[in-house]
Amino acid sequence: MFITGNSSGLGRGFSAAALARGWEVYGCSRRGCDLEGVHDVRCDLGDFATVPAALEQLLAGVERLDLVILNAGILGRIKPMHDTSLEELGRSMDINVWSNKIILDWLLDFGIAVDQIVGISSGAAVLGNKGWNGYAISKAALNMLLRLYSHEFPDTHLAAIAPGLIDTAMMDYLCVEPDPGEYPALGRIRAARGTDTMPGPRAAAERVLEVVGRLKTFDSGSFVDIRQLIAPEEYAALMQARQKR
Repeated sequence: MFITGNSSGLGRGFSAAALARGWEVYGCSRRGCDLEGVHDVRCDLGDFATVPAALEQLLAGVERLDLVILNAGILGRIKPMHDTSLEELGRSMDINVWSNKIILDWLLDFGIAVDQIVGISSGAAVLGNKGWNGYAISKAALNMLLRLYSHEFPDTHLAAIAPGLIDTAMMDYLCVEPDPGEYPALGRIRAARGTDTMPGPRAAAERVLEVVGRLKTFDSGSFVDIRQLIAPEEYAALMQARQKR
């Protein structure tokens, strides 16, 4: 299993959950992963020119990966789109989209057999809530990137998954700084913190790994919200409410 952005948050949760299952775990991140047993390399995914060499160092000798999780990503600031610069949007696209293109291209060129590739997306990719800007745009682009690459990985199943709310450092910002009066989506997020609706990174990772095999019931390249798998009635109600807005 190979995971990007595994030094903290959901990526570290995936690493811990995979190790507990006895899996061989490879990861890359800017700060490095502190979990014993992870094969790890430090890599700034925003520095595109250095990524292939880092991957070759990490995965040299690996002939097959059962699962690749493209987890690394950044949120950016919640604020009006009008006040969001092209530089900010570009940074979101670089980390959340184009770094994954570099990785996917490398996997194709290096010839490692991969059974399944999962990109960590977000409901923000389809909801279009006010203020989410670069995050929403980049996650929507990630969904399409994986759909397009599904044609080029004929022996690999690709999917983007929205993993639901997760209590990470991202929530320290979302639950404190932006004004929920101006950005209504934050009200639901803040109400969920401290409840089962917003698990910690390890529990969220376990939840994704438990259903990751079921992603193969969808066409390769699909976007799937985890609630479609674990709470289909809740998901249907959410989509119905969204259509009435």
